[in-house]
Amino acid sequence: MRALTTPADGGTRVRPVTVPEPEPRPDQAVVEVRAVSVNRGDLSLLGMLPPGSRLGFDVAGTVVRAAADGSGPPSGTRVAGVAERDGWGERVALSAARLAPLPDGVEWTDAAAVPVAGLTALYALRNAGSLLGRRVLVTGASGGVGRIAVQLARASGAEVSAWAGSAERLKGLAELGAAEAATYEAGPGVTQPVHVLVDSVGGEVFRSAYQLVGQRGVVVCYGNTTRSDLSLPFDWGHARPGVRIRYLHLFDEMPRRPVGEDLGVLLRLVAEGALDPQVTLVGDWSDPDPVLRGVGDRQVNGKAVLVF
Repeated sequence: MRALTTPADGGTRVRPVTVPEPEPRPDQAVVEVRAVSVNRGDLSLLGMLPPGSRLGFDVAGTVVRAAADGSGPPSGTRVAGVAERDGWGERVALSAARLAPLPDGVEWTDAAAVPVAGLTALYALRNAGSLLGRRVLVTGASGGVGRIAVQLARASGAEVSAWAGSAERLKGLAELGAAEAATYEAGPGVTQPVHVLVDSVGGEVFRSAYQLVGQRGVVVCYGNTTRSDLSLPFDWGHARPGVRIRYLHLFDEMPRRPVGEDLGVLLRLVAEGALDPQVTLVGDWSDPDPVLRGVGDRQVNGKAVLVF
């Protein structure tokens, strides 16, 4: 079979190459892949892993061999799931615990966009507890995780403020449920104090956003796109007693979560029209460079997907 791997010459130009067929563990199903999504984390790994390394976490496809231990969906089931960094291939072995069946009507492209971004947003917000009647600020709101977080927070009864890097990146956020959408420069001057901050940016954006968090608020960080040290005001705790700060790493979180069930919840929301994965760039997996460049250059407001 063929799969996308890190280039043999150490560059960034990715092309399909021949790799061995997957050899599943007893708790894994083999899925014939129909679509995968591209996350910024995939691009980071592209420059870090040795030549010939497999890539990709988000997968949507059809089970062609059910897990031998009887867990998970049967053969023929349309599914989405989280791979073990080898999802960008024609077939992949996936843990049955990380798979969820696709409801009728969910397209391959939407299904592939949900797993990593959707679970990250879901778990970040769950760290904050009940959101009903609370104010939530999402930074990096133009990305795949951010756009899903805005929708989930609003659906949970929160008033949502969304920050992004430019007016262009803010497009569509109001339609997704943000009561207020602002650039990083304008946000501190227009955003009311918040109960919950979900941050993926770091640096000065995090510092500015943190100063809007009230007493006993919750701060969840899941990324640092500026690659800057986090900086807190000198009175960060004294002025905001009871504030809880948490870093969320999805792949550390998943062993403690019912991933398949949670992914199923997100996919049902997609099927019901209550969650839009915001797929805005689709390309062919046999020529992935345009999609990889779009994600790397931050030209994608939402999610990018490769179809097989």
